[in-house]
Amino acid sequence: MRFIERYFYRPSPIQKGVALALLPLSLFYCAIATTRRALSLKREFPATLISIGNLVVGGTGKTPFLIALAKEYEDRVAVVSRGYKRGSKGLLVVSHEGKILEETPKSGDEAMLIAQKLPKATVIVSEDRAKGINKAIELGKDIIFLDDGFRFPYNKLNILLRPLLEPHFKLCIPSGAYRERPSLYQSADILAKEGKEYRREVNISNPTPRMLLVTAIANPSRLERFLPEVVGKIAYKDHAFFDIKTLQKAMKEHEASSLLVTEKDEVKLKESGLPLSVMRLEFFIDEEIRAQVREFVASRPPKLS
Repeated sequence: MRFIERYFYRPSPIQKGVALALLPLSLFYCAIATTRRALSLKREFPATLISIGNLVVGGTGKTPFLIALAKEYEDRVAVVSRGYKRGSKGLLVVSHEGKILEETPKSGDEAMLIAQKLPKATVIVSEDRAKGINKAIELGKDIIFLDDGFRFPYNKLNILLRPLLEPHFKLCIPSGAYRERPSLYQSADILAKEGKEYRREVNISNPTPRMLLVTAIANPSRLERFLPEVVGKIAYKDHAFFDIKTLQKAMKEHEASSLLVTEKDEVKLKESGLPLSVMRLEFFIDEEIRAQVREFVASRPPKLS
């Protein structure tokens, strides 16, 4: 585990002391988040909004969950995301009805992965989610999936993911890993628990005898249960882009025959010329959740002319 993961999930006695010392800041942060939510007025859009969110910082599988769910409605779907750590600002249409319009550095890795995995959908990145939603509506989409949209006060179906690995302290940042108070799990329209309502299986494409794990995802320790034997592990910050010369050097040092990467990291390395082994993710969502989403979609018929 990296330092920040150990701090949030497996803290040492010293880290526990730091977390307790920061408790006043956590209470202040949580109070602000709670007040903001209480004072926000819900906004209505002429489209069906479905949010895939979580309460903790880092990865819980939001993106693959969204992809797996959105496939059922792909012809009608737009996905609106922030495009975290992308090399652009403002609103950007990454793909429109399957036609990819931007490159990964401008779109961000997650948005490009969504665009590639949903080849009939429209993918939009925007720091201002409302602008992204309105753009999707302008482009004729009546079902809009929001990646990490729980905190936004829109009239929408809220799906919250609860990961298998939960933070040590049930506190807001910086003492804990929660972005809002943990009790908000109870406010979700659909609460999906990893290992129960959703699960993942991994198969490795193009495996080689000496694979070097290279990853830039949140909480890379969650990959451990899927890993084969590897010659080394290199973890970068979430969404980081890679320096090819540094990776070439690392491969030589480890005498690696390929880099073992996630699909999210693959989109940044496809043109690198480096040999890649890819952890292909298959995502399974409980049928009861799919039925609840279908019921929600059916209850809100298309409003677009």
